[in-house]
Formats: sequence, structure tokens, C-alpha cells
Amino acid sequence: MLKKIAVLGSTGSIGVSTLEIVAAFPERYQVVALTAGNNIELLQQQIEQFKPRIVAVVAASAADKLQQRLNGFDVEIGCGIEGMIACATVAEAEMVVAAVVGAAGLVPTMAAIKAGKDIALANKETLVTAGSLVMAEVAKQKVNLIPVDSEHSAIYQSLAGQRREDVRRLLLTASGGPFRRYRAEQFENITPADALAHPNWEMGRKISIDSATMMNKGLEVIEARWLFDFPGTMIDVHIHPESIIHSLVEYRDGAVMAQLGIPDMKTPIAYALSWPERLPLELPQLDLCKLGQLSFSPPDVERFPCLQLAYDALAMGGTVPAVMNAANEIAVEAFLNQQLSFLGIPKVIDRVMAKHQQEELTSVDRALRADLWGRQAARELINEGVV
Repeated sequence: MLKKIAVLGSTGSIGVSTLEIVAAFPERYQVVALTAGNNIELLQQQIEQFKPRIVAVVAASAADKLQQRLNGFDVEIGCGIEGMIACATVAEAEMVVAAVVGAAGLVPTMAAIKAGKDIALANKETLVTAGSLVMAEVAKQKVNLIPVDSEHSAIYQSLAGQRREDVRRLLLTASGGPFRRYRAEQFENITPADALAHPNWEMGRKISIDSATMMNKGLEVIEARWLFDFPGTMIDVHIHPESIIHSLVEYRDGAVMAQLGIPDMKTPIAYALSWPERLPLELPQLDLCKLGQLSFSPPDVERFPCLQLAYDALAMGGTVPAVMNAANEIAVEAFLNQQLSFLGIPKVIDRVMAKHQQEELTSVDRALRADLWGRQAARELINEGVV
């Protein structure tokens, strides 16, 4: 029986990989909805190949161009947040792959959950921004939320069949990014091109910068807190340059469960799509004998302060993680546009967090207001040149 899916963020790296899996297993999956940013050329190709019933793009102008390019093709085209929600809640969809980058994924993902859709979650910012609200709705609607991030997929698998009360800690692994061996004085001259050159993973621009600053791992710590309902004090990070062990769970008797594999996002994507089954993917086998050894070290929060900022935001709670994430998104954008130095990214985030008056997170609207405030505060700091 076909599983019908909607893919939010279909032209990004996760979305493209998801559709490659769908194309490899046409007897198992059918695409009924797609959303994208403004890459209408790739979206057009996806529409013609997968024939979804409904699609959406960010801007009305992009929707108009897409309509002209499709020239009468039988597909409903929407735009903006309304279009994304329509795709996320389309009646036929059984599972929604949430692969939108950034806090923009929160509203459509929450709409999908409220509509009773299972979620394959690749958008960590949804849980960073409003984790308590999202997981409460998941429980209320009794839907499945399967993580797609390789680290959280590994923990999900390593917890399977085990008792929660036996867990001592969760161990997220991190490659260390392209600057793992950089001395502190070298950080001053890092360029966007340097930061985009990740040694192990093929990722989008924003996530690549987050990996370089280690904010990506900080966001994953917060995501893990809500996904698995363990406090931040039980979640540690280990630098693991080979990116073979994707994460681990340590139990109180000293046993450690780990999930290993080559660094390819198709494995966790396929697991989320097919859970509780596994798909026969045509990927290279992991050859541990050829690999030789696996290495680990603790993270250096002096050189990579973004990781500590994420732990701090999680400890403070309320609206602080949403503000931190918003400030990071603006700071990363400014760095990519050469308006801010690499070292300026954590400085902006730190300053914005310090200015924020924490509020209790009682609704999605409050999370969105905190997100907007964080973006405005970060832009003001960058425009004033005070960091």
C-alpha cells in the first residue's frame, strides 16, 4: 500500500534526498504535496516527475512564474505561509517530511501535527523554538514524530526496546566542522567560503555555517531535550571527526548503545519514512577494518562559544531558545553576506540573549513574537556595527 507524503522544503538537501528515495521505491511512496523557497526551476522538475496535487512557494511572484512555466499542468499552486499550511495539511498525506530550514518550519509543522499527520522531522528549529508546545501536541494528537537528523535518528534507534529509567545520558557526536584544528587567532580571518567547506557532510549553506560555529550541535542538544524528554544535564557532546558513530546512549549499568553508518543522510531519511521497517538502500557498506580507528574528544566551548550559548538558552528556558535561534539565523545571514565576521556570530547571539526579557512559552504566537524580537534585535546590533 502506498504511503502518501508531503515534503516541506523539497528543493533543499534533505528534500532532494527524500525525493530520491521516493523515486527508488515508487511502489511504496507517493508525493502529494511539495513546498519550496524560490528555486522554481528545481521545483518544476520535481512537480513534473512526482505529480503532486498541491505545491507552495514563498513569494507570490515565484508562484506566478511557476504557473507560467507549468503551462496548464494539473497542480494547485499556493504561496506564503497559507500555501505551506495547505501543503502540510493536505487530506491525502499520511506523513509530512518537515525539511524547511529555520524557524519558518514551526507553523506548518504544527499545523500538520494538529491535522493528525505523522512527522519525519528534519527541521530542528521547530523544537528549539517551541519544543514543549510541539511535543504536547504530538502527544495530544497521538501521531508519530520520527527524527531525521542523523544524531537524533541514532538516539531514537539506540533507545528502542530500552527502559527510560535506565538511561544515564545521551551522547551526541559532532564532526567538529572545518575549523576543529584551528588555533584561536585563526578564527579572525575565516571567510564564508572557508566555513561552507564541511569535511564530511553535504549540507545547505545555513546548516554548514551552523556546523562550523557548532551552533548546529547546540540546536541538536535542545532538539534532543524535547524529542526524548531528558534534561540538558543528561545530554553531552563528543567530537568525533570520522562521523561514523552518529550518536550513543549510555545506560546506568555502563552499557552504551550506538548507531553506526557512513555519513549519508539517506539512511536516517529512509528510516523515518519506512519506520518500523528498513529499506534496502544501495549505499556503500561501512568497512570498519578499512577505517581503522574511531576518535573522540570533548568540545572546546572557548573556541566554539555557540555550543555553550545553546546550553545556556536551554537552561534558561521559556522564550530564550527562540530568541537565541532567531539571532543566530540573522547573524549567519549577515556573515554569508560579509556584513559580520565569523567571530561576530556568537557575539551577536550573546548580546541579544542578554537583552531579552524572558517570558513563559505558553503559545506558538508567543514563540513567534520572541522569534521576531530576536531577529530585530540582532539586525539592530549588526547595522549599528557594535559587534
